[in-house]
Amino acid sequence: MLELLRIRNLALIEDAELEFSSGLNALTGETGAGKSFIMRAVDFLMGERMDKKLVRPGTDKATVEALFVLPEGETVIRRELSAETGRSRVYVNDTLSSQPTIRDMAARLVIHTSQHGQQKLLSPAFQSEILDSFLPDQSLLAARSDQLAVLNDVLERKRRLSEKFDDLQKQREFLEFQKKEIETVDPQPDEENELEERKKILKDRERAGECLQNALDILHGEVGLLDAMALLNREMEIIARLFPGFDEDREAIEELRMRLHDMDSRLRRGPSDFDDDDPMSLDDIEARLFALAKLKRKLRRGLDEIVDMKAEIDESLSFLDACALDMKNLGREEDQAAAALKETLASLNKARKKAAGELAIRIVDELTDLGFSEHVKVHFEFDARELYPGCDDMRGRLMWVPNPGQPAQPLDKIASGGELSRFLLALVTMRGNGNKDGEEKDARPSLIFDEVDAGIGGLTLNSVGKKLRALADRQQMLLITHWPQLARMADRHFLIKKEVVDNATYTRCERLDNDEIKCELARMAGGGEQGAALAEKLCK
Repeated sequence: MLELLRIRNLALIEDAELEFSSGLNALTGETGAGKSFIMRAVDFLMGERMDKKLVRPGTDKATVEALFVLPEGETVIRRELSAETGRSRVYVNDTLSSQPTIRDMAARLVIHTSQHGQQKLLSPAFQSEILDSFLPDQSLLAARSDQLAVLNDVLERKRRLSEKFDDLQKQREFLEFQKKEIETVDPQPDEENELEERKKILKDRERAGECLQNALDILHGEVGLLDAMALLNREMEIIARLFPGFDEDREAIEELRMRLHDMDSRLRRGPSDFDDDDPMSLDDIEARLFALAKLKRKLRRGLDEIVDMKAEIDESLSFLDACALDMKNLGREEDQAAAALKETLASLNKARKKAAGELAIRIVDELTDLGFSEHVKVHFEFDARELYPGCDDMRGRLMWVPNPGQPAQPLDKIASGGELSRFLLALVTMRGNGNKDGEEKDARPSLIFDEVDAGIGGLTLNSVGKKLRALADRQQMLLITHWPQLARMADRHFLIKKEVVDNATYTRCERLDNDEIKCELARMAGGGEQGAALAEKLCK
């Protein structure tokens, strides 16, 4: 039950608080005063979108807050709308929540029936949804949706597989050509860099060999450096004996001669890491690099890309070879999914036809109570919507005969606004009757009727009033009406009016007492003596 609703800074509403009764709550006022906008605020609270332009000028946000009393306790829902960004935040018991969560809660909190609902009632799709909502076994609908999703998934996978097969089949000859070109060269990952490194090493070794030979030639040439150093050392020994001051020079020459002998030995042996065990010569490496460069030019890709490309080509060609088996497996999945869907649809369509007959009888009973002729007839016609070859989803469309002697026609062809209002009220009544016996009143969703009485009057109005009163005795109702005959039945009456203060317009919400109710009923009845008389009569 919706116990308290507070609206702040939303459109013309600066701050309004409405404390509702558990029974029938009437909201009345002049056209344009803002009655329906209060119901829009409830819809906003239940997850509907609202434009940031509706935030009251001069304020940073609008807030709608409601207190619901449920069997498990009180629940406070608050939603805020930013004037700057248009984004909203929703809180449940002061804890940040999400709009999907609120929408899930909405079905057990509020049922909103408005003139917009009358227009939805004209839609064949909505009529089919109505019939489905009265099915005793809702699991059939869930099974239909799940199995259709499975079937559509299989069909989508088949479509993608077929598209890929067709695309690759067109490229097969070219793919095989590319594969042959790559296999002929057989490039390896990072091979080009490795070859360049080996090429550099071999060139370095070639140059080092030349230098070694040149050094040996210097040491052992026609005037070899070693022979010259031996002669110089012998002469220095004689000089040092004759002139002791040259003894250090002699020692230096001797040391140098020994160092040259040692170097000669090492040059003859060569460096320890100079052994060339590379099986490829420089010519071999150059030829391999040329072959790789030619392949890169031909395929217009880098070497690493070509290596990866080979794996992709192998995968694509393997896919083409295995595609027939994959399509066969998907075909089996499709047949199984279609068979399951067909079986579920058979049960669902049978259940729909049975429910349609029972629902039609219940609708006729409700319409008769609402002032329709006792001769009114209602039934559902079914149109087959093919979900898959051999799988027809039978969608029910509401047909009626308001007067005897007329052929049955769709509701949208012949129903007036007043008739639609009563049809909608009949359906809501039956939905309300679907509550479990003994279920607490607080556990039932609050009913909101926004001018659902439009287009009716006279004796029909009395029938509608009785029906509304009976509903309100069973669960809470919020009723926006222009009829004093309906407003006078309210357990609590609110007047919605506009006021201008200091050139600013405000929507006010006032709870009326006995004398104020009589004045409002008189206004609704047309005012003057005639309106006052009717109000006096209604209040007795």
